[in-house]
Amino acid sequence: MPKQDMTKADSKRIQSTQARSGGDMSSGGFAARAQSAGDRNTAAGAQGGQYQGTGSAGGNAGSGNGSNTGKK
Repeated sequence: MPKQDMTKADSKRIQSTQARSGGDMSSGGFAARAQSAGDRNTAAGAQGGQYQGTGSAGGNAGSGNGSNTGKK
């Protein structure tokens, strides 16, 4: 089974569950580490890395209005 990366949705779910149950919400807790991993994976996906981000960044590369006709 391939490794699955933490997504922003995963980290939000973890934070919500931890907060509702009175879990560790400190900066060194599991919810904070999950958020950090989700942020890293989303950023890597936006940069064209091996991770698939959940955002829409990077989808419009090369789309212009066609006004560069080569005239000088």
